[in-house]
Amino acid sequence: MRYVRFVKGAVTVAVSTAACHSLMYAGFAGARESAAASEDDMWAGAGEFLLTTAASWALMPLLLWAGMRVMGETGNTVLVAVGGLVWLGLSGYFTDDIDRAGGHIPVLALVVYVLLGTALAGADTGRRD
Repeated sequence: MRYVRFVKGAVTVAVSTAACHSLMYAGFAGARESAAASEDDMWAGAGEFLLTTAASWALMPLLLWAGMRVMGETGNTVLVAVGGLVWLGLSGYFTDDIDRAGGHIPVLALVVYVLLGTALAGADTGRRD
C-alpha cells in the first residue's frame, strides 16, 4: 500500500473541492445579483446559474486528474470518474444551500467528500504509464 498516494489524493481532492465550491459560491452570487437587478424578467440570472453549475461539474474531474498528474500519479480513472459523479450529486443536492446569500455546502458533507476522494485515490492502481 502506498500511503503517499493517499496524501497526494487528499491534497488534490481538498484543493479541487475548495476551488469548485468557491466557483459555485461566487457564480451563484452573481446570478442572484443579476436576478435582483432585473426583477421584471422571470429568467434573470438563470444563464449565470446554469453556467456556474455546469462549470463546477466539468471542472471537478479535470482538477482531480490534473492535480494527481502534477503530483506524479497515474492510473487515476476511478478517482476522476467516481469523484466527478459524486461531486455532481453532492453539489446538486446542496444547490439550495449554496445558492442562498452567505450559504455554503455543509462542512460535514465536504469533509465526507474529501475522505471519499482520498480513499478513491489510494485505492486506484497508481501504475506508471
